[in-house]
Amino acid sequence: MRPDDDPADIVVITGLSGAGRSTAAKSLEDLGWFVVDNLPPGLLPTMVDLAARSNGAVTKMAAVVDVRSRAFSTDLKSAISDLGVRRASARVVYLEAADDTLVRRFDSERRPHPLQGTGRVTDGIAAERELLREVRGDADLVLDTSRLNVHELRARMRDFFGGGTATGLRLSIISFGYKYGLPVDADLVADCRFLPNPHWIAELAPLTGKDEPARDYILSQPGAKEFLHHYAELLRVVLPGYEREGKRFVTLAVGCTGGKHRSVAMADELAARIADSGADVQVVHRDLGRE
Repeated sequence: MRPDDDPADIVVITGLSGAGRSTAAKSLEDLGWFVVDNLPPGLLPTMVDLAARSNGAVTKMAAVVDVRSRAFSTDLKSAISDLGVRRASARVVYLEAADDTLVRRFDSERRPHPLQGTGRVTDGIAAERELLREVRGDADLVLDTSRLNVHELRARMRDFFGGGTATGLRLSIISFGYKYGLPVDADLVADCRFLPNPHWIAELAPLTGKDEPARDYILSQPGAKEFLHHYAELLRVVLPGYEREGKRFVTLAVGCTGGKHRSVAMADELAARIADSGADVQVVHRDLGRE
């Protein structure tokens, strides 16, 4: 890369087979990214070198890399280290899903898991999870696609990468219902079940946390404003620390019982309170509308 060039924006898409890597790659391609599928990790520096010779024609690149050998994790780390020597850095997006979801996807496509050998699909999934454990831990962004359809996954990728080159930290606040399961891609979790549940109030039960009467009720409860104040202050300490450590994406999950009232109102309010923190904040209401 020439010294006078701005560093290219590079995304590495990896994760479990069947979790949506191709869909994620296609969404970036539609956003104008140069995308290479099934690229061996060792060729990442070569891809960057070729882009550097394009005279600015290629500034956003993405590569889909998957399990090729037992040395996959080491190969990927080495390739990303080589990118740093070239004044480039890559963001790693790791896609995963629950075992039952992956099994259904493989069954629907009537194809074997690439690592199952003579065993079952679940054997292949377990082997791949173990092989990718370290890669997942080092990823900048972990996305659980268990409850996302193709269109929703593409929308999430647009939310994260559709605004051009990211220069700061992006915070995703996800409201959820505990009865539907904890978001496995959460970095932080805030539990709002200490607040009274509007579900038990006849006039509020049909509403959601986005409706003013329900929102006002939730925010007026003892402890609600104190919780929001202190949690916002905590984020103002934690988020810059994440950024100093090179983390580009942080997911905060805000939960209540059903993901309809308390978590929705608190997630929206928390986002409003930290809007001036310098982070790019987005809010997703995962379970709204499921009841």
